[in-house]
Amino acid sequence: MAANVYASATDGGSGGDSAQTRSGTGVRTAGSTIDCPDVGSRLTSVPEQARGEVDKELALLDEQIAKAYQRLSESAQQVRQDSGFADSAIMNPLKDKRAATLERIAIAIDRVGDRPEGLDALAACTVRDSGNQAPAQGEGQGGDGDQQPGQEQRQGQDGQEQGDGQGQGGQGSNGGQAGNGPVAADFAPITSVQPNAGTPRQGTKASRGSFVTDCGVNENGLFNSDNIIAAPGVTNGAHHFHDYVGNQANNAFASDQDLANAETSCVDQGDKSSYYWPVLRLQNGSQEQDANSPGGGIEGNAGEIVTPKQVTLTFVGNPRGKVTAMPRLLRIITGDAKSFVNGPANANASWSCTGFEDRQLKDKYPLCPQGSDVVRTFKFQSCWDGRNIDSANHRTHVAFTDAAGNCPSGFRPIPQLVQRIVYDVDAPSLEDGGRTTPLFAVDSFPEQLHKPVTDHGDFINVFDEKLMEEMADCINDGRKCGAGAGAEPGDKPEEEPQEQPTKAPEEPTKAPEAPQEQPTRTPGAPQDGNAGGKPGDTGDGDGGKGEAAKPPATNKPAPEPEQPQQDGSATAAPRTGEPEVFATPTPEGGTANAGEQGGSQDDAGEDTDGLGQSQAVGTATSAAPTPSLPSRTEPQAVGSGGLADTGAQLWPAAAGAVLVIAGFVVLRRVRRG
Repeated sequence: MAANVYASATDGGSGGDSAQTRSGTGVRTAGSTIDCPDVGSRLTSVPEQARGEVDKELALLDEQIAKAYQRLSESAQQVRQDSGFADSAIMNPLKDKRAATLERIAIAIDRVGDRPEGLDALAACTVRDSGNQAPAQGEGQGGDGDQQPGQEQRQGQDGQEQGDGQGQGGQGSNGGQAGNGPVAADFAPITSVQPNAGTPRQGTKASRGSFVTDCGVNENGLFNSDNIIAAPGVTNGAHHFHDYVGNQANNAFASDQDLANAETSCVDQGDKSSYYWPVLRLQNGSQEQDANSPGGGIEGNAGEIVTPKQVTLTFVGNPRGKVTAMPRLLRIITGDAKSFVNGPANANASWSCTGFEDRQLKDKYPLCPQGSDVVRTFKFQSCWDGRNIDSANHRTHVAFTDAAGNCPSGFRPIPQLVQRIVYDVDAPSLEDGGRTTPLFAVDSFPEQLHKPVTDHGDFINVFDEKLMEEMADCINDGRKCGAGAGAEPGDKPEEEPQEQPTKAPEEPTKAPEAPQEQPTRTPGAPQDGNAGGKPGDTGDGDGGKGEAAKPPATNKPAPEPEQPQQDGSATAAPRTGEPEVFATPTPEGGTANAGEQGGSQDDAGEDTDGLGQSQAVGTATSAAPTPSLPSRTEPQAVGSGGLADTGAQLWPAAAGAVLVIAGFVVLRRVRRG
């Protein structure tokens, strides 16, 4: 079996990487995972014409690993009875399946370009020690050198915890509600971390401004286990669920045009970008709505999904020079969803706690003091090659600056997205395996065991091009712009002023003017098209067309129409339920068109051992149900023509009339005197 140069058992806290634990023979399934070479990262050059087919084959490789890991996890008894079972029944069939898939990738590339060399060497995988296992019965603390803190309390209680993957609150031998992580060793007190967060020194030509966009916290409940960047056209291509904010049409089959035409959860309707990341779950024994779904519970992503308390999306400048606007439909993945087995080279998530954000953890979840919230932060790549909006491995078209803030040769600075997500979750009780206060973890590929080092973020730029230019200018000018940053480009428009009470006239002979009537709004009607509801819902039964709410008929004069609201673009337009679309033709090499069918078949066309054809390839995706929520904007009172409403508008005129009459009486008496 070929050696995997990426394998590193130290990434997640395990103590060693011996040949004994890396061999399939004799390995215990408890505390084991499958380590395969990451083919996608090796394919740095794929012709545009072959990318769609290659992406689907890469997704099939992920499916094969997920099924092999599931079978390994379920085979503890067979492995104990037969030391060669893991190799013969799981690892060798997996190698054969991968070899066939890799050959199809080579053929697809060979049709339109140069055949890649050496792919066949990437077929073999290994079973490796995850570092999660509890000691076997009879072993004392430290008996095999890999016992984790708190696991001795889990061992043997009620006689059912070992191997219990889905019991109420039970933690399997590999940890976590579904038995594949996290474990106590995945956590560390933030107070034990020394301050380590630094920023490059700002040069004299630095672009010091910032632009903030407000896109909510996914209160719409938009989730799916697709990944339109890494696996376009493939349902469940991520094998774990994502939170989505911003663009509301993001699924595996969304075309560039679909993204441009979509609703957005962003306050500034000029920002239809897609921001997404793996959901965070509490391992509290609850059965989430995806408990029996691909990407959810059946792949080890179990427990209650936690809605973020706060999401901050900030674009910042470069410490050495001016930034250039991002190209439309630029795609960026930061971090590595497979870092546990690939190694930390591309890992880029940071974990901390509010009040302690000068201390950052890379490979541990933080234990926060009481009153402090969990914070996960992604600082995206901020250098662009000036040509491509994506690349074959989704990495080489963008890059990080060096320690001094300089971009690599041939790259130019672009605004850097800093994604900060805050959660109101308590520090878990490690001493009892999370029974008192549950463990938490991000969703992951099954074999990655929910390690914090696998956390990652994704971004697709669907900003209006004019607004993106304004963002770059704002940052280069050293200003603070965007939603909530003052009256700068991209700000949320201010609410209409409330009606002021009419003051009594100072001149007795001058009657007061009648107050101006405010336009009425229907209570509960979304003001921003799709705010707080399902994608496409408007709350008024118009089938998602987003017509503006009409005021009820009254016997009063028709109110004047609302004034156009600023949305951050160069020219203001009236706000309606359907925001303005800034569409561009789909470029070459774009995402697969919606509804694309067909998938890869293995050589025999069958899947007799459960490791072959992915159910995910070529089928339509379906997001988890999204609850309908009220609009963020508080509804204003609607005039109904009743007595209270009539009296409220007539009393100023009556008071004025009385004062006029009194004035005439006083004047007449003065003349008589």
